[in-house]
Amino acid sequence: MLGFNRSINSRGFYMKMKLLGRQSARNKEKKALSSYHKYVIKWAFCICLSLYFYTSYRFTTTTYTFKTTKIIHPSKTATTHFASRAVIEETISATATISSRTTNGHDKLTGGDLKVYVYDLPSKYNEDWLSNPRCSSHLFAAEVAVHRAVMGSGFRTLDPSEADFFFVPVYVSCNFSTVNGFPSLAHARPLLASAVGLIAAELPFWNRSGGSDHVFVASHDYGACFHAVEELAIADGIPEFLKKSIVLQTFGVRPRHPCQEVEHVLIPPYVSPNAIQSTLQKAKERKGKRDIFAFFRGKMELHPKNVSGRFYGNGVRTVLWKRYSHNRKFYLKRSRYAGYQSEMARSVFCLCPLGWAPWSPRLVESVALGCVPVIIADGIRLPFPSSVPWPTISLTVPQKDIRRLSRILDRVASTNLSAIQRNLWDPSVRRALLYHGTVQGGDAMWHILDALSRRKLQKQRMGQLGEDAWR
Repeated sequence: MLGFNRSINSRGFYMKMKLLGRQSARNKEKKALSSYHKYVIKWAFCICLSLYFYTSYRFTTTTYTFKTTKIIHPSKTATTHFASRAVIEETISATATISSRTTNGHDKLTGGDLKVYVYDLPSKYNEDWLSNPRCSSHLFAAEVAVHRAVMGSGFRTLDPSEADFFFVPVYVSCNFSTVNGFPSLAHARPLLASAVGLIAAELPFWNRSGGSDHVFVASHDYGACFHAVEELAIADGIPEFLKKSIVLQTFGVRPRHPCQEVEHVLIPPYVSPNAIQSTLQKAKERKGKRDIFAFFRGKMELHPKNVSGRFYGNGVRTVLWKRYSHNRKFYLKRSRYAGYQSEMARSVFCLCPLGWAPWSPRLVESVALGCVPVIIADGIRLPFPSSVPWPTISLTVPQKDIRRLSRILDRVASTNLSAIQRNLWDPSVRRALLYHGTVQGGDAMWHILDALSRRKLQKQRMGQLGEDAWR
């Protein structure tokens, strides 16, 4: 009996130990599984964190990729393989900054001392046009602003024999004779040819250089071609008598274009600094937030092909209107309104689509009013890229991506909008794009003179190289 009890106890002990072993194995499995889960969660967290920082970095550099499409800045557009006729060919790094010379030595030009002689032409070439007040205030009024600024500056000389450059003040953008109120340019070529004939006959300086040191302004759609319609501008080409001269023009594109095949300085269109100051003051007094997400007011045709049979703005504005006019985030208006700058001052993003030409005064107005310019104009070249850090103050959206514009703006607003706005409010940026009654350090006219001074310096160096070669 005792042996039987021991046998039973042994079996009980064995079963108990077996059960305990199984339980221990299960506990070990649970611990291993728990450790494995912790390991997976830890690595998943690290991967997510890495992806977050990576995407933050990508969007801070304002290069956006949606499927296979890239949203790029002007400085990253395809480079061309031909010699540019820009007076100074400027390149921008991804971290472009304001040049120190525009914040420190305001009046010190890169090329040193500069003297400009201004021809005293009969009033029919300039002053008579000012009988219409619009002549000095509309979007093409850079020709008037440049003339006035040079006349009142210390860079002007009354002695033509000591001049580095000769300015020919002819206003060609003030003939407001068309039905739609825009200036006609039909008189531009004969008026300019007449002025050149006059200065060539009275003084020796044009004939001495063939006009290569003479400066003109062409502040309308297609610059030195003097026509508002691109195909007609190309057909007419640049007047023969201007092909050796320097043209200050608002028109600039990549790649090669017949209307910029002349030595030129790319300048901003005219925007009244007084109007900007007044709008900013009112906005400050109102203390209102920017309650408009995306803004555009201007011509938007319901059908892209207008009565002339041409596609206005490559149809971009038509797509804008059809796709976003009922989107509450977009404030789009087709009617004119004199106080539109106040709307820009209330906006986060200001759309700058191309019209007939790629450039627009909206570029200047949006920057000056602190609204992020959204440039929708393929191939556009922008003024003063070495001093205005366009890649860090604006967005460039390819025309083919216009249908994804809402998603693009949402992504920017949720990532690096604050950084763009901080860059945008740098006072030197606003100053560089505005003209004043006189030359002010770092303003638009100062940058034009600085470009001319660099051309002078280049010529001096080339001359020195030529002399050294003959020694």
